[in-house]
Amino acid sequence: MEGTIERPHAATRRIAAIDRDAAARAIELARPLIEQAMLDKQYGDSGFLHVVILDPAKGAQDGALEDAILHEASFGGDRSTWDADYRAFALAKAETSWITQADNPKGAVCVDGIVVGASGAFERFDQAYAGAVAMCLRALATHKT
Repeated sequence: MEGTIERPHAATRRIAAIDRDAAARAIELARPLIEQAMLDKQYGDSGFLHVVILDPAKGAQDGALEDAILHEASFGGDRSTWDADYRAFALAKAETSWITQADNPKGAVCVDGIVVGASGAFERFDQAYAGAVAMCLRALATHKT
C-alpha cells in the first residue's frame, strides 16, 4: 500500500537473548503465580494448565507451528490425567497470536513479538498467565547483567 511505513519486527533487537533457557527461566519466574492461582476454582476449574512459548525469531511465514515451539510447560499433574488436550488448545491460541502478531483474548499474548499461549484455566486467566510468562521473558531478554 502506498504510504505504508514498514516497521521491523518488534522483537528483532532481543531475539539473540531469547532461547530455550530464557524461556524456561520465564516459566519458573511465573510458576508461583500460576500455581497459587490454580488453587482457586474461580480462575479455572480444570486443575491443569499448559503454557507454550513460541520462538520470536520464527514467524508464521517461516514454517510449521510445531517448529516454532521454543519451550512448553504443564502444571497440575501428569498429562495422562488431563480431562482435555490443553496442549492442543494452548497451541491453537498461540497460533492465532503468532499469525496476527496480536493478543488473543481466548488465552494468548504477543508482547514485542514474544508469543505465549496458555490453556486450562478460564480464558481471561489463560491470557493473564500467558502474559505473565511473556513479560518475564521480555524482562529476561532485555535485562543487562
